[in-house]
Amino acid sequence: MSLEELYRQVILDHYRNPRRSGSIEHPDATAEGNNPLCGDEVTIEVVLDEGVVTDAAVRGRGCSISQASASMMADRIVGMSVEEIATLTRQVKAMLDIEAGDPGLDSDRPGAVLGDLEALAGVKQFPVRIKCADLPWTTLEEALASDVV
Repeated sequence: MSLEELYRQVILDHYRNPRRSGSIEHPDATAEGNNPLCGDEVTIEVVLDEGVVTDAAVRGRGCSISQASASMMADRIVGMSVEEIATLTRQVKAMLDIEAGDPGLDSDRPGAVLGDLEALAGVKQFPVRIKCADLPWTTLEEALASDVV
């Protein structure tokens, strides 16, 4: 199996079996995002304890890229501080060529730095899909900005 096929499988797995799907009864921060060009929708909810995400939930609808990105993101951020999440978000956006910077990719050990999130690297080959992959991350930024951390 090629690396491209493996990444495609990771995206499909997260789309078919989303992690942390649902809602949280009393979230500390929440935001809704949508991409009117393609119809993707995502809602992010997080619970924070002293600036660390202790729980996260996502729900939405849309293409496999946006929903897989949301699943991977929600699964990854639990246990991370708001500052660590900001760094991770910058890395993902750099990987997608949305922002300049170091995407944190490890070409010698694929998946070693960003884990499943590296599966989204191929999205940048399809510029119209970049916003799909970015929607959950932008929505997460909005959620965390809305909370006084």
